[in-house]
Amino acid sequence: MYVADTRTRPAGPGATPGLPAPPPATRAPASPELASPELASPEPAGRPPSHLARRAVPATVLVLGAVSLITDVSAEMVTAVLPLYLVTGLGLSPLGFGLLDGIYNGASALVRLVGGHLADRGRRHKAMAALGYGLSALCKPALLIAHSLAGIGAVLAVDRTGKGLRTAPRDAMISLAAPPEAQGRSFGVHRAMDTAGALLGPVVAVVVMHAAADGFDAVFTVSFCVAATGVVVLLLFVPGRVTQPEPAGSERAGSGPTGSGPTESGETESGRGEQAVVSLRAAVRLLGDRALRRLALCALLLGLATVSDSFLYLILQRDLNLSGAWFPLLPLGTSASFLLLAVPLGRAADRFGRWRVFLAGHGGLLAAYGLLLASVGGTVAGGRAVGGTAVGVVVLVLHGAFYAATDGVLMAAAAGSVPAGLRSSGLALVQTGQVGARFACSLLFGAAWTAWGDRSALAAATVALAACTAAAVALRPGRAAPPPAPAAPRSGQEAW
Repeated sequence: MYVADTRTRPAGPGATPGLPAPPPATRAPASPELASPELASPEPAGRPPSHLARRAVPATVLVLGAVSLITDVSAEMVTAVLPLYLVTGLGLSPLGFGLLDGIYNGASALVRLVGGHLADRGRRHKAMAALGYGLSALCKPALLIAHSLAGIGAVLAVDRTGKGLRTAPRDAMISLAAPPEAQGRSFGVHRAMDTAGALLGPVVAVVVMHAAADGFDAVFTVSFCVAATGVVVLLLFVPGRVTQPEPAGSERAGSGPTGSGPTESGETESGRGEQAVVSLRAAVRLLGDRALRRLALCALLLGLATVSDSFLYLILQRDLNLSGAWFPLLPLGTSASFLLLAVPLGRAADRFGRWRVFLAGHGGLLAAYGLLLASVGGTVAGGRAVGGTAVGVVVLVLHGAFYAATDGVLMAAAAGSVPAGLRSSGLALVQTGQVGARFACSLLFGAAWTAWGDRSALAAATVALAACTAAAVALRPGRAAPPPAPAAPRSGQEAW
């Protein structure tokens, strides 16, 4: 049974003499998911109320997850066939593909700060996210008429511009909708739903490729219809403004022992940043915070050694000798692993430390690179024969675990050092450095593949990732620990 307090309260004006004052325990917490174990009855707890499990993740997060799920079905339909379309259909060299892949993954870095800034001005997070989703949707049919390197590059640049405009406002809405102690879990649920779409996208692409005479054009057309549906869901069901709920255990926002306690950034959670002046200069000044500055620097360093997914899948296709028709299924392994691990690792980040989980994810990626290097033709160095398919499966599982441990976890860690009034801009700062670094990595890896071959290029990337991970350990942000939270919950108390 959940109670708010058991202390005796002095009788107020109008109280009947000689009678005890009504206990404050009758006042329920503001919302079920904010009930704190420290305020609970000391008796052995039974099964938590069913509404606690249903509402532990805010409805806004779930709706945004649905939008991302639908949009990712559309995006991954294109992403799954794009490497094959460019390399075999248009005959691009690895260097040319690296240039386009860098544009695809890095163009959004140029507009993320702008998108975050515009979203913070007037708190127009939903409007900016809708603009970004709509712009990306309109790019899908444009691929039907773009058949040159320049044309496809322009379409991909506009598509990624849409992604850059929407990502920071969307993540800001998630962080503002979730209580501080559930940031990792909320981002984990969103990323799991997002990844469910990424899991379905390649399947739909394979079905369309086999069913249609002109497979690539059919994929692009269906992708546009799905993306338009996601925009409609966003406009109809996501609230216009999102405000952050009180921390667990607080009696009022900004009061009480928990509500006024320090957060990851050392500031109080109540009203943090609500009066902040919104400007690009104010956003850049956020880097004056030591924790955020080191987090952004580590994300940038590690991004410089993170090989693009597309290159990883091309290497796997060569190792497994897959036909082109089955190539779109390779992202399924990554997506399935991401889907299964996003929520557990998000909860682990809230409990054990977001920075630790973030670094562990890069350790998993390093293991995936090492396994790819050690396996040649289905044999692992050292003489022990291993099926090529088994090696591929393990690599994809590690690849998905890397994203589950880093994608939403990085945003949850950064949110603790960013005031609410500049939430989009602050998250965009971290994202911009990371995406820009990955853009540079795609260009360098494509050039290295062209000059040295895929194995030598991957070996260089592995050494670079090991060095950058060691540097990130040394630069560990001092305050990137989980937010203040009650003692370990009783069995069954935590839920989505």
